[in-house]
Amino acid sequence: MNKRILIVDDDHKIANLLEIYLKNEGYEVIKEHNGIDAIRRIEEETVHLVILDVMMPELDGMEVCRKIREDKTTPILMLSAKDEDMDKILGLMTGADDYMGKPFNPLELVARVKSLLRRSYFSAQTAQPDAEGIIKIKSMQIDKRNHAVTIDDRPIKLTPIEFGILFLLASHPGRVFGSEEIFELIWKEKYFETNNSVTVHISRLREKLEKEMAGEKLIHTVWGVGYKIEN
Repeated sequence: MNKRILIVDDDHKIANLLEIYLKNEGYEVIKEHNGIDAIRRIEEETVHLVILDVMMPELDGMEVCRKIREDKTTPILMLSAKDEDMDKILGLMTGADDYMGKPFNPLELVARVKSLLRRSYFSAQTAQPDAEGIIKIKSMQIDKRNHAVTIDDRPIKLTPIEFGILFLLASHPGRVFGSEEIFELIWKEKYFETNNSVTVHISRLREKLEKEMAGEKLIHTVWGVGYKIEN
């Protein structure tokens, strides 16, 4: 089955342009032009990735993103005419996996779509478990094969990016990973100094884990160096 991509943008010209580029790459494309219809479509159909504009009528992209993240880990690429750092941070904090400002190069967007889908589905399906199949750290279990995380047997909902970061750190207990290394290993792209995606995702991941671990810290910051998990 070809991956199905939902484009949500009230600008019909942009939506149609993206549809052409994505269909040329073999993806199945569906489109909605407001947030309410987008939520309905995601609830009714299988969607493998969402390209979501921030500024839309009825329900804006930030709120749509929040609603998707209530029960789904579908990769989300947000688009916005605003390209300020704070807008990017807000987009990522609401649960988006990536962010692009308008205007954008359609070829770059397609490349990011491929990267998100590869990380979210291909890697998860073909990854081989280690000898035990599960990494255990304190009360947490990470099941690489099933792309699942539990704490005290309670499932923890993580986005593909969050899972990737957690698995990377947990696979190398005690080792410190810098933001640049994490970004290039997880995003598979070149890191830029102004990129704060890792910091935002680490913050969101910590919040989810510590909430279930009664405030116990799992991911530690080594100031000026990076992040690590102690076994």
